[in-house]
Amino acid sequence: MTNVLFIDCCIRGEQSRTKRLAEAFLSALSCREGVLIERLTLMDEPLIPFSNGFFWQRERLLEAGGLDHPRFRYAHQFQQADKIVIAAPFWDLSFPALLKVYIENLCVQGITFDCDEKTGTYGVCQAKKMLFLTTRGGAFENGPLDNGTKYLRDMARFFGIPEFTHIAADGLDLGREPAEAILERAIGRAREAAKTF
Repeated sequence: MTNVLFIDCCIRGEQSRTKRLAEAFLSALSCREGVLIERLTLMDEPLIPFSNGFFWQRERLLEAGGLDHPRFRYAHQFQQADKIVIAAPFWDLSFPALLKVYIENLCVQGITFDCDEKTGTYGVCQAKKMLFLTTRGGAFENGPLDNGTKYLRDMARFFGIPEFTHIAADGLDLGREPAEAILERAIGRAREAAKTF
């Protein structure tokens, strides 16, 4: 059984174009035998930024080796997944802050990464693939202002995940062609990608 963790940061919920793209991918993926999809909807989670007592609790737990504490559940879940799918819209040249808060909770030495004198820092996650699904109103594909895709590619490397890919519906709000046509092309690419993911 292949455990796929789907991280949903589609802020607009059912009105989200990114959600449509993600659901098309997941629907195609679920048709494959031996695939189990575990959903994590970030908007429903009690995620908070590191500050004050919440930060210092984390530091004390790490110092004491308390990696089994419930606050590290996101890191354990992420570390144990065989494949990772993240869906989030393009947002202020990146993605919604909620996804960054979630990633902060993933970065736990001894769970998702480790380090030593010989190797330096290295990822210890089980996943072999990470896919990022996104939609953008403007045209940012392969451009210098797409900080979200670059950041997630770097995080995949940090976590030790060897393969990172992304699928984007780009330029949806520019009026150069119907947004629905752009989205449908991206959905087609997503369904095709699901065959080998």
